[in-house]
Amino acid sequence: MKNWKFELLLLLRSRPAVAALAVLALLSALAVWNGMRTVATQRAALERIAGVHAAALAERSAHQPADGDAGLTAYYTPHLTFDPAAPLAFAAIGQRDVQPYALQVRALGLQAQLYESEAFNPELAAPGRFDFAFVLVYLAPLFIIALMHDLVSGEREAGRLRLLSSLPGERGALWRRRVVLRLVLVAAALLLPLATGALLSGAAAGEAAVLAGAALLYVTFWCGLAAWGAATARSAAAGAALLLAAFVLLALVLPTTVNAVLERALPVAQGAELALAQRQAVHTAWDRPRDETMQRFFGTHPEWKDTAPLPEGFHWKWYYAMHQAGDDMVSAQAAQYRRALWSREVWTRNAGLVLAGVNVQVLLHRLAGTDMEARLAYLDRVGAYHERVRRHFYPYVFNGKPFGPADFALLPVYTPVSGDGAPPWPLAAALAALSASALFLGLRRTARVVA
Repeated sequence: MKNWKFELLLLLRSRPAVAALAVLALLSALAVWNGMRTVATQRAALERIAGVHAAALAERSAHQPADGDAGLTAYYTPHLTFDPAAPLAFAAIGQRDVQPYALQVRALGLQAQLYESEAFNPELAAPGRFDFAFVLVYLAPLFIIALMHDLVSGEREAGRLRLLSSLPGERGALWRRRVVLRLVLVAAALLLPLATGALLSGAAAGEAAVLAGAALLYVTFWCGLAAWGAATARSAAAGAALLLAAFVLLALVLPTTVNAVLERALPVAQGAELALAQRQAVHTAWDRPRDETMQRFFGTHPEWKDTAPLPEGFHWKWYYAMHQAGDDMVSAQAAQYRRALWSREVWTRNAGLVLAGVNVQVLLHRLAGTDMEARLAYLDRVGAYHERVRRHFYPYVFNGKPFGPADFALLPVYTPVSGDGAPPWPLAAALAALSASALFLGLRRTARVVA
C-alpha cells in the first residue's frame, strides 16, 4: 500500500498529468451535461406535442356532429405516437439525434407516414452529438496516450531506468502499479460524471453499472495498448507517434473502412423512396377499376367482403381500401428495407468482435436504447398502433355507421415503451477479451523492459 501511495503522490506532482486528468473529467462532465440537456429538451418537446395533440383532439370532438362522417373523421384525425428517451439515453444519443421521436399517423397508408419525416442534413449529422460515448471512444484514448506514452522512456531519458530495474521485488511490479494507477484515475475522471448523470436521470443501478463496466473495459484496452507502446518505443516521441498511429488506425481508419464496405456491400435505399413508392401505388389506384382495388383489399381483410357493394361515385371504404392495397403492394420492398438496415447492424456488431471502438459504441447505444434496434422496435410499435387505428375505424366506414362526439373517447391510445436495451452479451464478452488481452500484453511487455 505504501508503494501505491508513493506512486500516486509522484503522479500528482506532475502538472501535465494532473491537468490532463482534470480536462478529461471536465470533458466527461460537459458531455454528460450536454446529453442530459438534449434528453430534457426532447422530453419537453414531447410534452408540448402531447398537449397540443390533446387540445386539438378535444376541439375536434367538441365540434363533431352526432351523425359525423366516419371516413372524413378518420382522414383528418391524427393519432400521436412517441418514443420517450430511456434513462441512460443521455450517455449515447445515437439515432435520437437524426430520427424523429414523435410521429402522428392517420388511418391511411402506413409506409408513407413512417418515412415522410426522414429528412436530415447528413453534413450536420455526420459529426455526431457531443455525448459521453464520443468522449469515451474518441477523446479518452488521447488522454491515455498523453499520460502513458513516456511511462518507460521518460525514466530512460532521465537516467533512472537502470536504477529502477535494479530495485528489489518482483520484476514488473513497479510498471504494473503505474499502469493500473493511471487506469484507475482515467476511469474515475470518466465515470464519476457518468454516475452522477445516471443518478440524476433515475437510471436503474444495474443498467448503469453495465454501461460503466463497458466504458471501464474500453479504458482498460487503451491502457494496456498504451503500456505496450510505451515499453516498446525507445523514446517519448517515438512512443507518442506509435500510439497516435494506433489510435488513428483503430479508432478512425478501420471503423470508417468497415462502414464504407458495409455501405457498398449492403446498399440501403432511403425511407423516403419507400414512402414515394407507396404514394405512387395509391395514386395509380385512382385510374384502376374500383372492384380490382376492393378485391385486393378483401384478399387481406376477408371479414369485410360481405358488406354492401360500392355505390356510384366516391366512397370512403374504397379510399381506405386503396391505401391499404398501396401498403400491401410495397410490403416486400418495406421488408427488404428493414432487412438491409438490420443486416448492417448485425455486421457492425460482428466488426465489434475485433474492433474495441466499434464494440463499445454498439454496447453503449444498445444499453442507452438509442441504436438501430431500438429505432426499428419503435417503428414496429407505430405499425401495430396504426393497425389498431385502422381496424377501429373500419366498422364505421364499411357499415356506414356515424361517428359522433362520444366515439372519440373510444379511439385507441398509444402506449409508449421506455427502457434501456439488453446488452448483446457476445459483444460484451468480446470487449472483455480484447481488454484483458491488451492489458496482459502491455504489462508483460513492461516487465521485460531493460535499461
